[in-house]
Amino acid sequence: MSDLEKRSFYSFLGLYIITSLVAIFLIGYWYYAAQKNSLENETFYKLGHVADMKSGNIVMSHMKHQRLQPMMLPADVTLALINTDGKVVEGELLMENIPDKTGYFEMNRYNILVSDAPKEHLGIRYVVVQSDTLAVEIEKLRGTVWRVIVIVTFFIVLIAWMLSKLFMKPVHQRITQIERFINDVTHELNTPIASLSMSSDLALKQGCTEKTLKNISVSTRQLYDIYRSLSYLNFSDQKEISEALDLKETVEKSIDYYRPLAEIKRIEFYAALEPTVFTMPESQAVLLFGNLIGNAIKYSSPGSRIVITLKDKVLKIKDEGIGIEPAKQKEIFEKFKRGTEYFGGFGVGLHIVKSICDTYKIKIELDSKPDEGTEFRFYF
Repeated sequence: MSDLEKRSFYSFLGLYIITSLVAIFLIGYWYYAAQKNSLENETFYKLGHVADMKSGNIVMSHMKHQRLQPMMLPADVTLALINTDGKVVEGELLMENIPDKTGYFEMNRYNILVSDAPKEHLGIRYVVVQSDTLAVEIEKLRGTVWRVIVIVTFFIVLIAWMLSKLFMKPVHQRITQIERFINDVTHELNTPIASLSMSSDLALKQGCTEKTLKNISVSTRQLYDIYRSLSYLNFSDQKEISEALDLKETVEKSIDYYRPLAEIKRIEFYAALEPTVFTMPESQAVLLFGNLIGNAIKYSSPGSRIVITLKDKVLKIKDEGIGIEPAKQKEIFEKFKRGTEYFGGFGVGLHIVKSICDTYKIKIELDSKPDEGTEFRFYF
């Protein structure tokens, strides 16, 4: 990955992990607080219930003049009865210095409820109910929450890494396409610029011969084609005024424009065109036909022929070039896609053609066989 991709990757990864961890910690804290509060309430009501039951037994025994009977207690609860003299008459106190008043207390991991519900029946002033399980349960809860947070954090990091990879994949592909596009444009510009430079130097030294002027003309046309394609890619969303065009005249102008390029490869044009009126901007019609004819020249074999016919509102352009493999025929209209890596270009010509055809509802058909040639058909 490039430095830009690495920064993007780690920025996305860090942001995802941090926000996820913040959310997990908030959820974990909320869950811990809710469960802790539930355990505290459960312990309070359990101790209160035991105290009420014991107090009821004391009152009933006093009223019936019966001996106070032992009471079954939960395994995690101990009970003590304190008389009016402050002495323990039943059970035991787990803590010293228990407050001499009613209430619910937490002392050294113990939860203690002191109740005066007996109202000194049988001489009992306080019922003291004690338990130490709440602290143990809270410790278990805390450990469980932390274990879950650690496990979830591990999976979050793993998922974040995978998502970052998926997130960066199209970015990496796009950056690769852009870098390749820049390299291809640079390469495409290099050829006509070098030719112009050599031709101009030769003209200054030896004068302008017909061959020199032809080289300058061809190089200038190549530069203009590149400029025209790049301009369309950047400004294709701008509205242009449509007009009724005679497609025959527009195609003929495009053939004449590209004839010097074809002559370099000894390629001949055969054109059978009938007048056909279609409404669209002239600049886009010129760009459409120019890309098609330019591609036909580029991928045709030297000494071959390009056949262009226009009849019944159907334009056919057939070359005798290298053809297009079946597997690549569906993707050649995509931006930055090329049918072959062995010729120049930067993979936008047919994308522009498809874009213009989609805009003006022109149907495209393609027939191509490797090493035999390609035919494009356009239904206006």
